[in-house]
Amino acid sequence: MGRMTEPTAEDIAARIRPAMTKLYVMYFRIAEQSDLTGPQLSIMARLKSNGPSRISQIAREEGIRMPTASNALHQLEQRELVERIRDEQDRRGVRVQLTRLGESELERVGEERTKYLAEMLGALSEEDLAQVSEMTDIINKLADNYGADLIDTSNG
Repeated sequence: MGRMTEPTAEDIAARIRPAMTKLYVMYFRIAEQSDLTGPQLSIMARLKSNGPSRISQIAREEGIRMPTASNALHQLEQRELVERIRDEQDRRGVRVQLTRLGESELERVGEERTKYLAEMLGALSEEDLAQVSEMTDIINKLADNYGADLIDTSNG
């Protein structure tokens, strides 16, 4: 009768939230030495994986409003990291794509941030690192699926 119940999502969230907040703040304090914001990098990464996209599509997939997406893209365009091109299917439409400079900047910042995160993880023992390694697929699955769920429900 004394069988323990499995922890709920709420139990796990309560245990991990303070540490995630602390790590998030520390990570971005270091990462913000880049002059690109998190949202700008997220948009650039999405353009790299999706190819040329309409602003409305970017806004929807990023879970942001059109003016916010438009403003972020304008800032990136000013720095020649993205460019507008005519939509081949609809000549009146415009798509946005990464420039060569945008791709190399995305890669550079990505490598930089991977290095910072590796330094943080380097503070763990080999045993702890092995456990974190086992969790990476689950963390990536959560990141991929959670955002998609939010976007899907907001459309209906």
